[in-house]
Amino acid sequence: MTDSSGIPGGSDAAGGERRPPRDRRRRLLRWIGLGLTLLVLVGAATGWWLYNKLDGNITEDTSAAAELERYERERPAHLATGAQNILLIGSDSRSGRGNAGYGEDKGTQRSDTTILLHLPQDRRSATAVSIPRDLMTEIPSCLQPDGSRTATSFAQFNWAFEWGGAACTIRTVEKLTGIRIDHHMVIDFSGFKRMVDAVGGVEVCLKEPVDDVQAKVKLPPGLQTLRGEQALGFVRARHSLGNGSDTERMERQQQFLGSLVKKVQSNGVLLNPTRLYPLLDAATSSLTTDPGLASLRNMYELVRGVRGIPTDRITFLTVPRRPYAPNPNRDELVEPDAERLFRQLREDRPVTVTPPEETSSAAVRTPGAASPTPSATTTDAVPEGNSAGEGTSTPSAPIPTFTGTTAGNTGCR
Repeated sequence: MTDSSGIPGGSDAAGGERRPPRDRRRRLLRWIGLGLTLLVLVGAATGWWLYNKLDGNITEDTSAAAELERYERERPAHLATGAQNILLIGSDSRSGRGNAGYGEDKGTQRSDTTILLHLPQDRRSATAVSIPRDLMTEIPSCLQPDGSRTATSFAQFNWAFEWGGAACTIRTVEKLTGIRIDHHMVIDFSGFKRMVDAVGGVEVCLKEPVDDVQAKVKLPPGLQTLRGEQALGFVRARHSLGNGSDTERMERQQQFLGSLVKKVQSNGVLLNPTRLYPLLDAATSSLTTDPGLASLRNMYELVRGVRGIPTDRITFLTVPRRPYAPNPNRDELVEPDAERLFRQLREDRPVTVTPPEETSSAAVRTPGAASPTPSATTTDAVPEGNSAGEGTSTPSAPIPTFTGTTAGNTGCR
C-alpha cells in the first residue's frame, strides 16, 4: 500500500512523528543531571574559595590581646549585658602598600582618627564618639615594639598608638572613659581609599570650595561624589578648611562616615554582587582586629546586627572638650559634661544630639587651637508609670543632649 506520494507505509511513515528511543532519552537526562551537578559543585567551590579568601584577608592582632590580658584586673567591668563598644582607629602609618605617598616611613604610627562606637543591647541605634587626637590625658605604661615599656605619662591622646599600638590606645580610652572596650579595628590610608572606591564613591555636601595642596584635594562647592584619594584628603585636611580646627575636621569625618553608612545600606551595594564583593575584599584586607572579630563569620554577625538601624538613629558626636589652658593647641575635657556622656554609654542609656550652631569660617582664631565643644544640656524624659503599675506616673531622669549629628542628616540642605 502506498500513499498519495507513492511512499510505502502510508501517512504514518511520511508525516508521523517519531519519538526518540528510550535509551536516548535516558542518556539526555543523565547528561543534564551531570551538568547540573557540575554547576552546583563549581558554585560551591567558588563560594568556599571566596569565603576562605575573605576570611584569610583579616589580620588578627594577637599582641594587643596578650597585652590586654596582662592588665585584665585593672580594666573596667561590663555594665550592660549585650551592649558592645568597638574602638575604630585610623592609623597614619606610612608603611604598607599605597601609604608611602603621604610622607616618609619612620617606622612609627599615630592614631589619625579614633572613634568609640557604642552598640546598645537592642541594636536599634548606634552612637559614634570621636576622641580628639590632641586631647591631653593620662597614658598608662605601655609595651613598645622593641620590648621596652613606657612610663605612665600625661600627654596628647594620639601618642598612645605610637607608643604601644592598639592595646595602649584601648587602655588609655578605658582609663579616660571607664568604658570597657570589647573589640577594636585598625585601618590605614590605603584601606580607607579602597573601601570608598569599592562602593562607587561617597557623596558629601561642601558649603565652600576646597583647595588643599597638602591634602591633595581640590573641589567646588555643592554636592560632590568623592573617590578614594579625594575622600582621604577631605577627612584629613585641617588647616585649609573652615577655621582650621580639629573640631571642624572631626565634623567632616562624621559627615563623611554618615554618608558612607547610607551608601553601604543602600540596595546599590548590599544587593549588588559586583559592588558587595569588592567592598568585602577591601574591608577585610584593610583591617587589623582583635581575635574576637578576626573571622568573616564574626564580622558578618556584627554587621547583621547593625545593618537595619535607621540612619536617623546612627549618632555622631565628639567628646565635650575645650582648649587646654596651658597650651590652646591641645584639648581638655569639659566636666561634668564628658562624664555624663561616658556614663550614658557605660550604662547603655540613650544619647541624644542637636546639630552644632553655624559658625563663620573666617572667625579669628589661634592657629591650631581647638574650638570648644558646646556643653551638654538636659531634656526632661516622658513620664512613665511606676513599677507597681498604678495610675500615677514617676518622672524619669533627664536625658542629656549633646552637640552632634546623625547619618540621616548629612546631605545638602
